[in-house]
Amino acid sequence: MGNNPSTLRVLAPLSFAYDFAAQQYGMFSSPNMLDVHNANPAAFSPQPFFIAGFFFPQQLFQLAWLWKLCRGEGTPQDRKDMETAVWPYVIGNVCIGTWMFFWNKNDLATSNIFVIINTLTQLLFITTTLPALRPNSTPSLLTHVVAKTFAGIGVLDLLHNTSAAYYKGVPPSALVQVATGVGFAAAASVSDWIFGGCLVYDLIALGIGQGGNWGRLLGAYAGVTAGILGFRNWGKRL
Repeated sequence: MGNNPSTLRVLAPLSFAYDFAAQQYGMFSSPNMLDVHNANPAAFSPQPFFIAGFFFPQQLFQLAWLWKLCRGEGTPQDRKDMETAVWPYVIGNVCIGTWMFFWNKNDLATSNIFVIINTLTQLLFITTTLPALRPNSTPSLLTHVVAKTFAGIGVLDLLHNTSAAYYKGVPPSALVQVATGVGFAAAASVSDWIFGGCLVYDLIALGIGQGGNWGRLLGAYAGVTAGILGFRNWGKRL
């Protein structure tokens, strides 16, 4: 029953609605999520308005994907691709929505549990289970955009929430600085433009959010990551 197409077409929009409602609560409650962000500066605190700038278009892609999923549009392969992505999508929305309630209570250690579950779920899905992209198929393209943007912002969420929960106000050590550059460069070396573009965006959001020498270094890492992506994907389609 859990993988019945009709069940999946109900669960996916319900999970979207739950996450959307939680985000509205997070923005308009007191304290709101920006207040908590400002009260817990850390080495991986991003510029908060970059997060809003990411989520707005990402939600539009989600709505387009949900529309096609719920209407059963496309070829049998298109529908299979979309249905394959539903369970990670539902888990992601439930985790992100639930995260908000603990974040706004300033219980960052508990909120981090939901961040970890979401990020690992999305990364595991896009690296092991996500069907191959078929660029000429709109449902396939939307499936990849939704799945990989979930994973891409999940990386930023994991860095941010973990540092804010356990290392509030602690500057990054030399090891952390080097590991950040190596980690993002390594991820870029095996990424396409969708997920890789999210990694570059993550670094830019972090760099602007941090400022100073650490912010400039993160900006340099963004440039290196973009360069690796360009070299790896030169001449390729998405």
